Amino acid sequence: MRVLVVEDETFLAEMIAEGLRRDALAVDVAPDGLTALRKLQFGEYDVMVLDRDLPDIHGDEVCRRVVTQRLLTRILMLTASGSLRDRVEGLGLGADDYLTKPFAYDELLARILALGRRARPALPPVIERAGLVLDTSRRQASRDGRHLSLSRKEFAVLEALLRADGAVVSSDDLIEQVWEEDTGYRTNAVRVTLSKLRAKLGEPWVVETVPGVGYRIGGTA
Repeated sequence: MRVLVVEDETFLAEMIAEGLRRDALAVDVAPDGLTALRKLQFGEYDVMVLDRDLPDIHGDEVCRRVVTQRLLTRILMLTASGSLRDRVEGLGLGADDYLTKPFAYDELLARILALGRRARPALPPVIERAGLVLDTSRRQASRDGRHLSLSRKEFAVLEALLRADGAVVSSDDLIEQVWEEDTGYRTNAVRVTLSKLRAKLGEPWVVETVPGVGYRIGGTA
């Protein structure tokens, strides 16, 4: 799942981003509304965590433009005001959910994950294929009953491949879904992560390479 955090308070933005990355989400950060709109123009995000009180382009306007452009990105609006009127206004603009500051990180994560599920084709929280079982809500994985200790990137790559349901996923698609926006991330990062993932999954190999195209989970569901 890919998340855009739009927050002008640097400390809070980095705190949210660091926590979400620990929970295996790919996160980009925008310090203002203009930067957020530019990132939304060139990148696909499942969820946007949007501070309402931004200094340049107000969060309300960012929300309006996302809705007007019919982007699939789900919007979780943050605000320091918890009044009923503000909540109604935020939701009326097209936000999918609303959270007041201060908030508990666990609640923020739960709301983001719930919105992320709505941004994608409906899938159960537990995905199974070819002996692999991935519990996305508990962040647990196993193969043929054997627990797998995966890094957050390995878990996210495996989730992306399993969600494809046997279809081929290109390196570019994996970078888009799993890695944050960073010019340092190249296809080599995908190859290294997949090599480590294959080693942990063990034989027989279940992650197949389709030369010149990408990767897929072989076997039957």
